[in-house]
Amino acid sequence: MFLDPFHAYVYKIYGTSFCVNVTSETKGEGAAVLVRALEPLEGLRLMEERRNTTRVRDLCRGPGRLCQALAIDFALDGVFLLEDAQLWLAAAPASAVRVGKSRRIGITKASERVLRFYERGNPFVSGPKALSP
Repeated sequence: MFLDPFHAYVYKIYGTSFCVNVTSETKGEGAAVLVRALEPLEGLRLMEERRNTTRVRDLCRGPGRLCQALAIDFALDGVFLLEDAQLWLAAAPASAVRVGKSRRIGITKASERVLRFYERGNPFVSGPKALSP
């Protein structure tokens, strides 16, 4: 988490599931953004096998599910997400996206802080429906 911006910070949570963050500050500054979900568009068959489900909505909705579907583990920790062929950040869509924000979820410390951002109306957003109107 202390690398230059746009590196993957991969760790295990509760000793069972991997999570991936994107580093966001200068080297030495511990700051990153948790990737909570994504809308799967390609490679669905492989993700379904890895997740053992055919419910497309549940393939990558939630940080642990996302990592399992994409086979993200410690081997990808530290990769530069603007150049790596195994894991990368894609360009933003050309169309405007309606960004929603809500309080943090899945934690108890500072859970009232509004630090969660998502695409409004996207069914692949993780968390309670009440937080994703």
